[in-house]
Amino acid sequence: MVNFGKKLKERQFPEWQRYYINYKLMKKKVRQYAQRIQAGAEDRRSILKEFSRMLDYQIEKTVLFVLEEQGHLASRIEALGEERETLMHLTDISALHALREAYRLVGQDLLKLLHFVEINATGLRKILKKFDKRSGYKITDYYVTTRSNHPYSQLQQVFKHVGIGAVVGALSRNLAELQNHKGSYLSIYDQPVSALALQDPVIDEIKNAVERLTHSTNFLRFLGQHALIIQEDLPRPSEEYIEDQRYHFVSLLLNLVNTFLYMVNTYIIVPTADDYSISLGAAATLCGVVIGSMAFAQLISSIYFSAWSNRSYFRPLIFSSIILLLGNLLYAIAYDANSLYVLIIGRILCGLGSARAVNRRYISDCVPLKIRLQASAAFVSASALGMAAGPALAGLLQMNKTLLGVTLNQNTLPGWVMVIAWFFYLLWLWVSFKEPAREDECQADEASNKGSTQESTIEDGLTQPLLLTSQPIEQELDEEGDQEIDGSEESADDSRKPASSFIEAYKLLTKPVKVQLLIYFMLKYAMEILLSESSVVTAYYFNWGTSSVAIFLALLGLTVLPVNVVVGNYISNMFEDRQILFVAEIFTCLGVFISFNVIFPYSVAQYVCGAFITFVSAEVLEGVNLSLLSKVMSSRLARGTYNGGLLSTEAGTLARVVADVTITLAGYLGRGLLLNVTLLPTLIVGVLSLYATVSTYNSLF
Repeated sequence: MVNFGKKLKERQFPEWQRYYINYKLMKKKVRQYAQRIQAGAEDRRSILKEFSRMLDYQIEKTVLFVLEEQGHLASRIEALGEERETLMHLTDISALHALREAYRLVGQDLLKLLHFVEINATGLRKILKKFDKRSGYKITDYYVTTRSNHPYSQLQQVFKHVGIGAVVGALSRNLAELQNHKGSYLSIYDQPVSALALQDPVIDEIKNAVERLTHSTNFLRFLGQHALIIQEDLPRPSEEYIEDQRYHFVSLLLNLVNTFLYMVNTYIIVPTADDYSISLGAAATLCGVVIGSMAFAQLISSIYFSAWSNRSYFRPLIFSSIILLLGNLLYAIAYDANSLYVLIIGRILCGLGSARAVNRRYISDCVPLKIRLQASAAFVSASALGMAAGPALAGLLQMNKTLLGVTLNQNTLPGWVMVIAWFFYLLWLWVSFKEPAREDECQADEASNKGSTQESTIEDGLTQPLLLTSQPIEQELDEEGDQEIDGSEESADDSRKPASSFIEAYKLLTKPVKVQLLIYFMLKYAMEILLSESSVVTAYYFNWGTSSVAIFLALLGLTVLPVNVVVGNYISNMFEDRQILFVAEIFTCLGVFISFNVIFPYSVAQYVCGAFITFVSAEVLEGVNLSLLSKVMSSRLARGTYNGGLLSTEAGTLARVVADVTITLAGYLGRGLLLNVTLLPTLIVGVLSLYATVSTYNSLF
């Protein structure tokens, strides 16, 4: 196995060797600093100061070279611009072709420079993590915060690539004008970025590289991370080809509709679950079992659907639709059968039909990288809309009739509506879904077609691969590759294999990952307590009917997208994810605290205020939590059966099951105590998650 230092040396451009950070020296220094700290021979503060000075020098050396190279690139673009002004008035196609090739060479050199920056940024992150781990002192937060926020920051050049955007802009504009020299003279600045579909491939490569290294945040990225569809680093060119071969828009749309319908199916019964339980001779608080049985079954279905998606996407979706259709049918006829068992079996079948693992996996594996972020955002949006539409639809189903001996009322109609919805979805799925080719088939197609698509004209653009390396640097220079210091890492081949069991996946969970999963458990627990007991609590304290509860829950669901817009577009650009996480946890606990019935009489204003603070804070917390989880989780959990999405789904589903069981057990104490008895464990779990966040705060970088 080759450690990071050797890989760094292999990846270096020989002519730039003296400008790279001296990783070997810094690793040696970290070992010495750790020994001195453990021996107590020197003041820790002086060692930290010495270490910081060493980092400053290494970064300065690299940054000054990057600025010098950027200047050379800018000078070359300026010289080519003068030549372009002359040639644009001529019709010499060969000269224009040569000029375009010259611009592309500048682009390739810029990619080379980005490769240089990426290796140095990777080395810097690894050295900071090593110092944190071996010295026991978390310098990463202090160093990055003080350097990146300083007006004379050089660290910004490493992580933000200040100035490179101007070079990319100049290249894009000139290449676009050369490509369109016979047509429109509309500037690229007159068009949105999304409209530049025909820009030169080298610009796409540069944009991907810059975006990958910059970690800039926007609404789509925030929603994409909210879905926890872990984005791998830039794929190999062959993987881009495979993804394009497997992508089918209607199939993606069918997965999104499946997500929407499942969320509607989950929440459409919440406003009436207590009434349905009473009509079958059970206590109102048994609604916890009715609602939670679906979540309990989902714990099992998530595993086998995730494994099934290794072989097929079409068959598990067909199976899911049939099971959901049957489950809702049983839920609907339970009223006339006067059987609580039929009701619960129907909900269990609905949970066994949960194909969200397939939906996530399809987006992760079959949607091209260039639109995967939008697809991930659509997945979250579909879930949010379904969550709002379910209760709203239940509020509209207010009737009491008998048709052919079948009772149609507010309790049974949600089941019948979902039977019809899943029936038509099943027909659409059967007719329109296209099973994507497996990766081995795509690779065979690629091999047979290799070398057959190289011809192009100046008008059509050139298509040869422009990546300077065959694999992502972060993936190849993985933390696990440095055996010399940590001594417990696995082979380079094994470090890229997906986990093959829950036990193996659990071993890949570091402390920060476990804490984030605990936070995810907490927020899902708080939301499930709020939503599932809402009909019972509001009926007891405020005499709300089904329509009032449905409107209340629908309004809660409608806050999801606006909250994500605000957090994704504004708050996440002003604060670090971990800062937002901590504040959101505090507000979630505050909302729970406000909801306690300690002031008599218990008012609508108090309940609604506490509920909205809890729900909105939990929504903010969920997005940031999954964003951090996607960053700190091992790349081995990006794919395979036991992936990060499955682990988070299991944690959230388990939280829902525990919450619903809590409601049912608390119901035996009487409806008057239900609210406080269920809120108390919610607050306790919230406080525990706050403590866990504080203990890992400095590692969330």
